[in-house]
Amino acid sequence: MKAKFIPYNRPLLKGEELLKESIKHYHFMESRRTVREFSTEPVSVEVIENLVMAASTAPSGANKQPWTFCIVINPELKSKIRVEAEKEEYTNYHGRMPQEWLDDLSYLGTDWHKPFLEDAPALIIVFKKSYDLVNGKKKNNYYTTESVGLACGYLLQAIHQCGLVALTHTPSPMNFLIKVLNRPENEKPFLLIPVGYPATDVMVPDIKRKSKEEVLVYY
Repeated sequence: MKAKFIPYNRPLLKGEELLKESIKHYHFMESRRTVREFSTEPVSVEVIENLVMAASTAPSGANKQPWTFCIVINPELKSKIRVEAEKEEYTNYHGRMPQEWLDDLSYLGTDWHKPFLEDAPALIIVFKKSYDLVNGKKKNNYYTTESVGLACGYLLQAIHQCGLVALTHTPSPMNFLIKVLNRPENEKPFLLIPVGYPATDVMVPDIKRKSKEEVLVYY
């Protein structure tokens, strides 16, 4: 069946106005930082839901929207996730990760302890679906990794837009999340994102992002 099409209706910026808006947005996004220390101050469920729904507007292969966002706010479940994540991270930091990886992480001061999994008021765990289950039958999804990656980017932007902070956490392997959250067979964990307010007087590494000359190539 052919899709129904509707007019695209959004104000268009041009010239100097467009340039100013692009500069403004760049500097706004350049201020986004990963935060590893969270305040325990709550964030309303309505806010978290709106952030997720903003992420869910991301483009996806054939508009299949192959994602599930699990919002964890229950303290006991957050504690359970922390325990399981720290088991994997302990193994990572004590032999599973090659020395080069450990060296690359050393300046950040990270280790296998992950208190943010309990401190952050909400954990958003993103699952990707390589296929959907419709009446017990498999229906393929397309470009699932790319699609879910885009949705996670939208989510991080929405979190920053609202003045909250986040951390992209990947306790590898993440399969324990399937069991802890009792997810179906067609879902695989993609990213674990704690969300909330930053802790008081939180510090972040003084990192530098690549220059325009390092990331842009014109043809």
